[in-house]
Amino acid sequence: MKLGLPSDAMVVLIGASGAGKSTFAGRHFAATEILSSDAMRAAVADDAEDQTATDAAFELLHTALGLRLARRRLTVVDATNVEAWARGRLLAVARRHGRPAAAIVFDLPLEVCLERNLLRGDRRLPEAAIRRQHARMRASLKALAGEGFEPVWVISSAAAVDAARPERSSG
Repeated sequence: MKLGLPSDAMVVLIGASGAGKSTFAGRHFAATEILSSDAMRAAVADDAEDQTATDAAFELLHTALGLRLARRRLTVVDATNVEAWARGRLLAVARRHGRPAAAIVFDLPLEVCLERNLLRGDRRLPEAAIRRQHARMRASLKALAGEGFEPVWVISSAAAVDAARPERSSG
């Protein structure tokens, strides 16, 4: 499946932990194009899992996002992004810079996310957290286009994630 993305867009990945967002981003985008909440936590606290660094990490992420979008650079935001208020902050940055905002939703079955979480070893999240993220992602699906994302791509299986191919379009 071809995912047509404007070449100067903010691309927001949305989905529960374990849905494959980071793997997908690493496979299809340059490392310099990806702003990861985990990487930002590591940058500010030397620990990607330090949840006490989340506010500072997102402050850094939003600043870097603004700088990249001002230069018309495609930028991928790799975080769960399952809550409307968090997406709203990202959309505000894109609007401020007059850039399009695309969303790629990883709507994989909850069981897949939970199973992948078990394979993470030391980086496991509590099952309840993944269940909560998944429920919030599912509840957000109908509202995304109305929030300002265009296009919105929804990927609903591991096979569809593997078949998805982001392609940049001008403008």
